[in-house]
Amino acid sequence: MKMQMMKSITKRLRIDDEEVIDSDEEADLDQQMAMNLKADSLIRFHALAYTAGDALIQLYHNFITDFETKINLLKLAHFAVIVSRQYSEKEAAISYLEGVIEKLRATKETRIEEPILYTKMQIAILKLEQGDQKECKKLLEDGKSALDSMTDIDPSVYASYYWASSQYQKSHQEFAEFYKSALLYLAYTSVESLSDSFKLDLAFDLSLSALLGENIYNFGELLAHPIIKSLLGTKVEWLYYILEAFNSGDLVRYQELCHVHRAALSAQPALMQNEKKLLEKINILCLMEIIFSRPSEDRTIPLGIIAECTKLTVEDVEYLLMKSLSVHLIEGKIDQVEGTVHVSWVQPRVLGIPQIKSLCDRLDNWTEKVHTALLSVEAETPDLVAS
Repeated sequence: MKMQMMKSITKRLRIDDEEVIDSDEEADLDQQMAMNLKADSLIRFHALAYTAGDALIQLYHNFITDFETKINLLKLAHFAVIVSRQYSEKEAAISYLEGVIEKLRATKETRIEEPILYTKMQIAILKLEQGDQKECKKLLEDGKSALDSMTDIDPSVYASYYWASSQYQKSHQEFAEFYKSALLYLAYTSVESLSDSFKLDLAFDLSLSALLGENIYNFGELLAHPIIKSLLGTKVEWLYYILEAFNSGDLVRYQELCHVHRAALSAQPALMQNEKKLLEKINILCLMEIIFSRPSEDRTIPLGIIAECTKLTVEDVEYLLMKSLSVHLIEGKIDQVEGTVHVSWVQPRVLGIPQIKSLCDRLDNWTEKVHTALLSVEAETPDLVAS
């Protein structure tokens, strides 16, 4: 079966070669373009990576080695990484990739840093899967230095670095760092190219890291990303609605969701262990929503109003305000004598549709006030001129 698949792949590639040759004769394409088209043909077979067993390994050793250094070297690295995933032993896969890196260096081409870095990031992931945290970290640090020294970098190289970084951070439960790296990975990756199962797993991990990450109070960016819609219609759909509750600072909605989905939440140890931290975070977001909903000229807020909305005592509200001030979510002054807080600034954040609608309503009210003031000035202008 594997041999038949191998012959089928090789036959298809030979057909592509014939098409390239014909095209060369007609359009006088150079040899490099022909090799790049062949590389594209190879990449099209990446879908076989999960079904072809070791067919891709055989394909590489029995066919691709004849011309591997003549094709686009970054595309060679892409295909090499795909092939490496077919090895049952991690060490064999690492050895194979290290051999590819040596071949890349031997070409002495001008832009070999990109394919080498791309390949090394796959080695970093394999090292992590082996439990070699130290070597994985070293490869990531070297990768960061290499990225900083390069220009005009292919998006796939950025994506490989940020993906490897995110997996290292995930293994250490560095929620905020994982959240940042995973979003950067998505910034350099087409969501349409990802499988449904991969998108669901990543959306789930991103959601947890957003909730649990230190100093992450802006959920609008995540909710606006298409990958988060992967949660809808699944068993973990509740997580999407919890994100919405946090984004709008809706404490009541959050408590309702916790009650309804208690069993699902209990199955997530990280959420259960950080229950108090989550409550503090949504209370801070509730505070920010209270401030945002008030006109700029009415930002002196009684502590009692905040206590009523957050279900906290006035003393706990003061702590909440100090926490918000310390992480620079707001700027202002607490007046303990008057029992108020005056907020002069709120950290900008990505707004949802309801928040944008509220902002539009406030802008409409402001426009009406300006228009009324204008009419008043115009009505008094003759008297001013006459005097």
